[in-house]
Amino acid sequence: MSLRYIGSKARVVDAIIDRIGPPDGGVLIDAFSGTGAVAAAAADSGWKVHVNDHLSSSAIMSFARLVSKIDTPFRSLGGYVNAIDLLNSVEPQRGFIWREYSPASSRHCSVSRMYFTEGNAQKIDAIRRRIREWRASEDVNENEEKVLIADLMRAANRVANTAGTYGCFLSKWQRQSLDCLVLEPAPMRRSAPRASMSVVDVGAVRCLPEDTVYLDPPYTKRQYAAYYHILETIALGDEPQVEGVCGIRPWREKASDFCYKVRAAKAIETLVSSLQARRIFLSYSTEGHVPITVLSEAFSALGVVKLHRLQNIGRYRPNRAASDAASAVGEVLFYIEKPMQRSEVAA
Repeated sequence: MSLRYIGSKARVVDAIIDRIGPPDGGVLIDAFSGTGAVAAAAADSGWKVHVNDHLSSSAIMSFARLVSKIDTPFRSLGGYVNAIDLLNSVEPQRGFIWREYSPASSRHCSVSRMYFTEGNAQKIDAIRRRIREWRASEDVNENEEKVLIADLMRAANRVANTAGTYGCFLSKWQRQSLDCLVLEPAPMRRSAPRASMSVVDVGAVRCLPEDTVYLDPPYTKRQYAAYYHILETIALGDEPQVEGVCGIRPWREKASDFCYKVRAAKAIETLVSSLQARRIFLSYSTEGHVPITVLSEAFSALGVVKLHRLQNIGRYRPNRAASDAASAVGEVLFYIEKPMQRSEVAA
């Protein structure tokens, strides 16, 4: 994936899947899917997977990694590669991304928002519009639409003039941001276990006792809805009222309790206790808001708890100063197995 993502589990995913184990008849529910690293590895292991995130951009990115060629034949467009070629050949258009997230923004506000060059912003607008038109005319199905939106988000990220997130743009054009935006076809599975997707608050994710839930909640104060706001706009294809120097879309309705130090512990405990699944895995970090000992004590009241210490990884490093100051942090994986309910025993 060509997207640096805060809290990505790409470097520890093998250890996580090893602890989760092989499919056991239920569904693996990745409830904070992010870019889908764990979900993709679970599918590789044969799990039926459900991905969820409160951001459409993350859920779509994750789901696109799970579908197969069978799910996405692109028959009306002459195949997947041809669909990508058609999108790369569209004429640039001056739309919302161009107006708000390129230097063209200075024409209606006091800020020249240098997220994208004007040319690349116009390509994003044109491609997103064409994908919308194809879906409306049923030239692509729902799965195909999600794959193409994910391809566009990755292409936009490759030429974004940012330090890795979209909380702000850089004041000088970086080399890669001057490249022309080009969509590239993603590797596609020949076949895959059943996959599904939702975009809801994690507390609304549905699961059954026989399912296995993997949780990777935010650890720190960084609010993902604000940090990845442009990807969310591309995913939704909408035109929100943006504000401030950085042109951030409204995000506070998606603010996460897990990002607030005073709320995080209670939010995690409430979530784990409310899930119907008996097997729950939860990733956390030694630099997180909630001490590991506090989580261990809270989970012990819910069932059998095991704590697996994974490898140390580097902190998120958005710039050189952060890289110079960074140190390793520890990744841990909790396993909580809840007791069977009477109704389950009787069944």
